[in-house]
This record gives sequence, C-alpha cells and structure tokens, in this order.
Amino acid sequence: MSVTISSTEPALTTRQLTLAYDRAIVIRDLDLVIPAGQITALVGPNGCGKSTLLRGLARLLKPLKGTVYLDSASIFRLSTKEVAKQLGILPQSPTAPEGLTVRELVAQGRYPHQSWLQQWSAEDDRFLEQALAITGMVELANRPLDTLSGGQRQRAWIAMTLAQNTPILLLDEPTTFLDLAHQIEILDLLYELNQTEGRTIVMVLHDLNQACRYADHLIAVRNGGVYVQGIPSNIMTETMVQEVFGIESRIVHDPVTHTPMCIPISRKARLAELR
Repeated sequence: MSVTISSTEPALTTRQLTLAYDRAIVIRDLDLVIPAGQITALVGPNGCGKSTLLRGLARLLKPLKGTVYLDSASIFRLSTKEVAKQLGILPQSPTAPEGLTVRELVAQGRYPHQSWLQQWSAEDDRFLEQALAITGMVELANRPLDTLSGGQRQRAWIAMTLAQNTPILLLDEPTTFLDLAHQIEILDLLYELNQTEGRTIVMVLHDLNQACRYADHLIAVRNGGVYVQGIPSNIMTETMVQEVFGIESRIVHDPVTHTPMCIPISRKARLAELR
C-alpha cells in the first residue's frame, strides 16, 4: 500500500510568498518550485529563513502575501484533512505527551484518514505496521517514547509521518543532535523511501556534505530568499559558500559518492598555510 509518484509536475510551488513573525518579514516575495519525486535540501546559515520557509510550505504559518500551491491548488484553500492526506511534516525537536508509546505516536499519523463514520480500520493497521517495519521500530513499538535513545525517537517520529501515507514529506533538521551513525541511518532511510516509493522529500540540513550526498535538488537560502538552486554539482561552489555562509572553503570531489565535498578554511588552516 505504498505511494508511487509518477508525475513530472512540481509537488509544491510558491508565488510571491512573504512570511513573517509579528510583522518582521523573514521570507520576502519568494517564487519557488519544489520538484516532485526528488529529495530537496534547504541549506543556509542560522536565521536565514529555512525553517520559516518549511513552516510556510506546510501551512503552519500564514503568509503576509502570496501563497503556496499544492498540485496547482492554493494550500490555504484546502481543508486541513485534505492537506494532511498529501503532506506530512516533521518539525524540529517535536514533543509528545509523557508515557506515549511508539505505537500510539505512530497511530496519530492515521488520524487524517478517519472520520465520524470511519474510525480505526484494517487499512490503518496495515499502514501503521508498515511504518514501524520500514523504520525498524517493530520491536520497540510498545516502549514509551521517552525511554528511547535520540536516534530511536527520531525514527519513531519519522514512522508517524510515514503512517500518514503522504506523497510529500517535509522534515526540519531530521538529524539534529544525533551522532554520526544515527544521522546516516536516518538519511539512508529517507533516501530509500524516495527511491522505492517516489516520495517527494524536502528537508532542512546543516551539513553541506550530507546535503550534497543525499539531495537531488539543493536550495541555498540567504537573507530570506533563494541565493541559488539546482543540482549539487552545479551550485556547491566556493563562491556560494563564501557569499551564503561567510566562510572560505575548498570544494573537492567526494571519492565515495562523487558529489561535491566542502572543506571549510578555518583561521588555523590559514595560519598553517603561511608556515
């Protein structure tokens, strides 16, 4: 019962999108296309608007101007349930009630598919079990969420979004606070979901090298707008890193994945070159 995306049309589009908190504009007049069936990574310095943009795409933040289109329809004119059937979001550092088990958390992903006339069904059971299996959480299903490690909890939250069975997944820093092994584990899982089920995945990442390894489409955000976007091999340049992040770097060839690899030039490295 998996989702397969075959359309070549954009999954999400913004037109003149302006987002703000308390009238302080963070994203201004943004026109953006998120390609369907691909992994898109948003990168940029802290405070540049990446998370705000993700919240706007998910309809969690009402725009001052412009709109977001989901399959050519304004997302703000769709019902909450219609949006939840098409788009799942994993916010940064999500929280759950104390004592909630993994199974209970994942079951919440099925709520958009239920109604007064149709409560929990055999189909809900199938998607719940499938989400637990895909994320490797079957053996931990009855454990309280607050007894798990950081990586296990993150997989549980991802399982909840998968149980929702949406063709689009938005993830805000899914690898934050995780050790390297858990980071790779989660990114590999998302990559497999994209490759095997055609899910459109949009995620905020801080690690430029991981973004280049896993993303088909890279969007560099600076000062509330898109500085540049495209395939990583075209846009990951020393000039981009300098102008977006304000640091010198060297871009080399990753010998394993053959994608761009960014090596930042620290003050220590510059001093070493002078010796």
